[in-house]
Amino acid sequence: MNDVAELKEFALVHAKALQLPAERYEKALGSITNDEDGAPGSWTAQWSAMAGELEGAGELLPAFLCYTLARFPVVDGPARRAAYEKCRSVFDRWRVGQPDIERVTASPAGGEVVAWAGGLSAAEPKPVLMVAGGIVSLKEQWAPVTLQAAALGMAIVVTELPGVGENTLPYDRESWRMLPALLDAVADRADVSDTYALANSFGGHLALRWAGHDSRVRGIVSSGAPVSGFFGDADWLRGVPGITRHTLARLTGTAEGDDDALHGTIADWALTPAELAALEIPVRYSTSLRDEIIPAGEQAFLRQHVKDLGTNEIDDVHGAPAHVQQTVDWTFGSLLAMRQGLTHG
Repeated sequence: MNDVAELKEFALVHAKALQLPAERYEKALGSITNDEDGAPGSWTAQWSAMAGELEGAGELLPAFLCYTLARFPVVDGPARRAAYEKCRSVFDRWRVGQPDIERVTASPAGGEVVAWAGGLSAAEPKPVLMVAGGIVSLKEQWAPVTLQAAALGMAIVVTELPGVGENTLPYDRESWRMLPALLDAVADRADVSDTYALANSFGGHLALRWAGHDSRVRGIVSSGAPVSGFFGDADWLRGVPGITRHTLARLTGTAEGDDDALHGTIADWALTPAELAALEIPVRYSTSLRDEIIPAGEQAFLRQHVKDLGTNEIDDVHGAPAHVQQTVDWTFGSLLAMRQGLTHG
């Protein structure tokens, strides 16, 4: 079972970022008393009940978003599995009314990765925005971003990390290879030579490694991404919130509760000075000054080694839940500035 206080803290930023009405998420969070699988008052039961009410009222978008929170942070039992399946089924009902959203699959060695995409066109191929979240984020929760494809003048591809949702790839040091594989999968309907990544948290880590291997990547915008110290510092990892360690262990196939084994699994995932120094693209990185998950030194490490780095500092905890709109504005402002060749720190 997860710590209920941690669940409430870390889900809050997702609820705000998903633009759920405050009265909705406050009601759900206030009614949760435990995290026992399927028990009355449990995390999954209360979020599923909220989702069911919305679904019954025909409000399919907030309904499937609430189901994503019901399975948060990771599928670890029957109740969360049922919530995840409901998320997918309600999402499918919602996207019937959004004909531009397409399913994209790629099969790099080891499994299959799935994405939702918008703005794909063989007749008018557009630059690509690759969107990836962290280890607790389903592609469905960010899929509505694809509806902005026309406004941005880009094809948008939204995916999820290995072990999350439908992604059957192993989560390891080579997981970055899923991103160029997805890019290849849309190469006939998008201008993949002009690709940008909007990749937060652990997705940002993958994007930074990917960029060093793929010249099609022209810029990266990330928030709260682990870079080096998170992976290399065993003492830091032991102090990271249990939800993060629990989820990482499940996704990497490491024994849960064995922090030494987890550190041994991820220690060589750290991005090296040479990898970062080789990047010839703009990187924009937002950091929370009181982040409980990402070490404070990650930004300094990037500043030391990345040639073109712009930063955004927010006095908040991980995910900056009290500054969601500020982060969104900075993120898309940075992306647009990159595409226009402007400096945006």
